[in-house]
Amino acid sequence: MTDDYLVRIGRLIRDARQHRGWTQLQLADALATSQSAVNRIERGNQNISLEMIARIGEALDSEIVSLGYSGPMHLRVVGGRRLSGSIDVKTSKNACVALLCASLLTSGRTILRKVARIEEVYRILEVLASIGVRARWINEGSDLEIVPPARLELEAMDTEAARRTRSVIMFLGPLMHRAEEFRIPYAGGCDLGTRTVQPHMSALRHFGLDITATGGFYHAQVDRGVSPSRAIVLTERGDTVTENALLAAARHDGVTVIRNASSNYMVQDLCFFLEELGVRVEGVGTTTLTVHGVASIECDVDYSPSEDPVEAMSLLAAAVVTSSELTICRVPVEFLEIELAVLEEMGLDHDRGGEYPAANGRTRLVDLTVRPSKLVSPIDKIHPMPFPGLNIDNVPFFAAIAATAQGSTLIHDWVYDNRAIYLTELTRLGASVKLLDPHRVLVEGPTRWRSAEMMCPPALRPAVVVLLAMMAAEGTSVLRNVYVINRGYEDLAERLNALGARIETFRDI
Repeated sequence: MTDDYLVRIGRLIRDARQHRGWTQLQLADALATSQSAVNRIERGNQNISLEMIARIGEALDSEIVSLGYSGPMHLRVVGGRRLSGSIDVKTSKNACVALLCASLLTSGRTILRKVARIEEVYRILEVLASIGVRARWINEGSDLEIVPPARLELEAMDTEAARRTRSVIMFLGPLMHRAEEFRIPYAGGCDLGTRTVQPHMSALRHFGLDITATGGFYHAQVDRGVSPSRAIVLTERGDTVTENALLAAARHDGVTVIRNASSNYMVQDLCFFLEELGVRVEGVGTTTLTVHGVASIECDVDYSPSEDPVEAMSLLAAAVVTSSELTICRVPVEFLEIELAVLEEMGLDHDRGGEYPAANGRTRLVDLTVRPSKLVSPIDKIHPMPFPGLNIDNVPFFAAIAATAQGSTLIHDWVYDNRAIYLTELTRLGASVKLLDPHRVLVEGPTRWRSAEMMCPPALRPAVVVLLAMMAAEGTSVLRNVYVINRGYEDLAERLNALGARIETFRDI
C-alpha cells in the first residue's frame, strides 16, 4: 500500500473509533494488540493487512475498506451554492414502514402507492420476504404489491435485516394474530440512546401477548383467552407504541379504547389504512382512539400514504441555511403548523398556497415558497411536544436554522438520551453549538460556515443537518458513510442537485 492509502485508511479507522466512543486502548484490547500499534495505524505509519482491516471493521461495527460497490457510500459536497426551483415532498417513511407491518393483518393483497424507496423500507421488505410474504414493485417501481402466504414461516425470519431497523418492533401487533408463539430480534436503527420497549409490552399484554427478552430476541407467547377488560392507557404517548396497540386491536373481535395515544401523522395514516380494511377507528387525530376490531380480514386494499412532514422540514431548512428561494410542494401543513409559527416569529419570509387533499383524501397539503430571510433567535427555547406540538424529528433542523439566525437559541431534545450531542458536530463546520447536558445545546448565530471532512452522525436527522450545513459552507466537504441518511430519504443528493446543489456520491478503495 502507498503511504497515501495508509494515511486515508488510518483516518477512517480513527473516525470510526471515535464515533464508537472508544479510546485507542479499548480498540487495542479488542484486537489483542498494543495501544502504540493502534496509534501508528491511525497515523498511517504502519503497514496493515486486509485481514487486520477486516478485524478492525468488525470490532468497530464499521466497514473501513470495501472492494467493488458493496462498501459504505460517502458524499462530496461543494458548498456555497444557492438552490432554486421547486420540489415535491415524498411519502412518509414512518407511515410506509407501519403500513408494511399492517399488511400482515389481511390475507388479501395490499397495494401501497408511491412508497419511499429507502433503506428502512428495504429492510422491512427483506424481513417480510424471509417469512414467506411476496412483495414486488409495480407500475415502473412506483408502487408496492404485498401478498402474504397462508402460513408465515416465522422461524426463517432474516434476523440480520430485522436488527438493522427499529420498525421490526411493530411486527409484534400483527404477528400475535398469526401465531401463538414467535420471536423477533431486538430492534436496531438509529443510535439514539436507550429506548425501552416496556410501553409496547404493557400495551400488548392486554391482548394476551407475553414477552420475554433473552438472548438478543423478544420471545412472544399469546394467550387467546385474554382480551382488554377496560380502556388501555399507554404509559408513553409514542408513535410506534400507539401503532402496535392499533395493530393488536384491529383483529381483536370487539371494541378497544386506547388512551394517551399519539395522534401524529404516521398514526393517522395507519388509522386510515385500517378503515380501508374494514376496521372502524373513532377519534383519529386525538389522544383517545376507539377501535372496532374484526376477527378476520381477507380483503384486498389499495392505499396511498401521505407525504412526509419531516422531509418537508428538511427541505425548508435546506432553503433557509443556503439563503435560497425554493418552492416545496405537497407539504402536509397540519403537521408543520407549530414549526412554521416559530419560524415566522424568527422572521422567515414565506408564502403558502391554498390547501388541497393528499391522495389518501384526508391529509391537508399546501405548496410552500421560502425566500432568503434575516432571522433572529426565537424568544422561547426550541423543544418538542406530542402532536400537535413541534415534532421531535424536526428539532435537529432548528440547530442549523438557529446557527444562521442572530442571537442565542436553546434547543432542548428531552426525548432522546444523546441525540443533542450529535448536533455539536456542527461546530466542525463553523457553528457555535455548546452542549449544556445530554439533552440541551445552546446555538449562537449567525455562522460563517466552513468546509470539513467528517463521519456521518449515526442518527438520521442530525446526519441530514450536517449535510445541509455542508451545502452552505464555501469549499468542498466530505461526509462519510451516509447509510443512515439513505434509511430515511430517497435519492436525496440527486434531488438536491436538481435544485442547484453539487453533491457527488463516491466509495472508498
